[in-house]
Amino acid sequence: MKRKIHLYMLHFVHLLNQKSRMKTEIISIGDELLIGQTINTNASWMGQELAKIGIKNNRTITISDTEEEIHEALKGAESYADLILITGGLGPTKDDITKKVLCDYFDTELELNQEVLTDIQAYFKLRNKPFLETNNMQAMLPKACTVLRNSMGTASGMWFERNGKVFVSMPGVPYEMKHLMETGVFPKVKETFQLQELAHRTILTHGIGESFLAEIIMDWENRLRESNLEMAYLPSPGLVKLRVTSNTGDTNKVNLFCDELYQIIPEYIFGEGTITMEETLANLLLEKNATISLAESCTGGYASHLLTKIPGSSSFYEGSIICYSYDIKEKELNVPKSVLLNKGAVSQEVVEILSEEIRKKYNTDYSISISGIAGPSGGTEDKPLGTVWISARSKEKVVSKKFNFGNNRERNISQSAVAGFNLLRKLILMEEK
Repeated sequence: MKRKIHLYMLHFVHLLNQKSRMKTEIISIGDELLIGQTINTNASWMGQELAKIGIKNNRTITISDTEEEIHEALKGAESYADLILITGGLGPTKDDITKKVLCDYFDTELELNQEVLTDIQAYFKLRNKPFLETNNMQAMLPKACTVLRNSMGTASGMWFERNGKVFVSMPGVPYEMKHLMETGVFPKVKETFQLQELAHRTILTHGIGESFLAEIIMDWENRLRESNLEMAYLPSPGLVKLRVTSNTGDTNKVNLFCDELYQIIPEYIFGEGTITMEETLANLLLEKNATISLAESCTGGYASHLLTKIPGSSSFYEGSIICYSYDIKEKELNVPKSVLLNKGAVSQEVVEILSEEIRKKYNTDYSISISGIAGPSGGTEDKPLGTVWISARSKEKVVSKKFNFGNNRERNISQSAVAGFNLLRKLILMEEK
């Protein structure tokens, strides 16, 4: 009974703290976002960057390019949030109506900003592009706003203040929005608001589902929450991120609990923060001055693509063969036809031959091979959809493992690549012991 009362009081204090913090809302404007034509990467980036300066984004909404929708969104945000960040609808064409609605909402009017006009003219001249009459509209800005100059494009940011609330309108082009946030918005936000000091770490895990992970760390999580820390599960296909936060900036306490995780679930942790599995593997290879090659079947080159996206990948990545068919497996990587016919392409025997042959062919220190049934067809009773065999190899050791990722083709491909990287990562660490 005492424990229940204690937990209730902690929860009550937590709610009081939540109410006392500033609230933030992100409004994303654009029909292209609503119909899925464009992925809303702006909102996720803004949420991440706000957290770094001690601001939690409380709500994100996406609305269409209509006066009624924008007006209602502004009204709702003003009643709820202290900081409202708006992206989209600031182009020079007739369907970009955000400035007009903002003028109506803040009872102001557009005026020509000569400094911005000069900037825009210089922008076009530098790029040898004609300056059109419609581009003049980009220099027409609300009188009531503080203009945030945009050196990366033609649409300026606009900062409005009313009744202690701040509204910031920015272009929807991601690199322009990011530039304005970093150079104009964040500095002004820090000046305007008394920000809550935060301390947080994000632990990255692979190879265990959210519910199983929660069961293993239940006692640890209970102690964490009793210590006035917050913990969030952030799952994605194949991965679960654990974000531990102190709203009072208690870095020591956050570190204490996060370090404990390395004792509780060491086999599942592969990194921290925003690092990806492929970056983790790349760092290991670079530290060892080692090279890698890949033999990919069901992933069709996706794993190689992830590795070659990393700057400096030429230092560790030698090459790959996409051995999709039986013929290519046999002709390019010497898999005996008898093994293919008797064991099937999706088998331990085949992936171990592939990993050895690709490593020898390109004379690399390490290799990965992947063969599976990505779907949506091709599964059998013995090998259902999502069955994937992966082999990772060094000059001395080989490890192989069977996975089943389900019946979603795209997810199977992405999870296979990440699982392959993790298998090799563990092999490398095992060799170092």
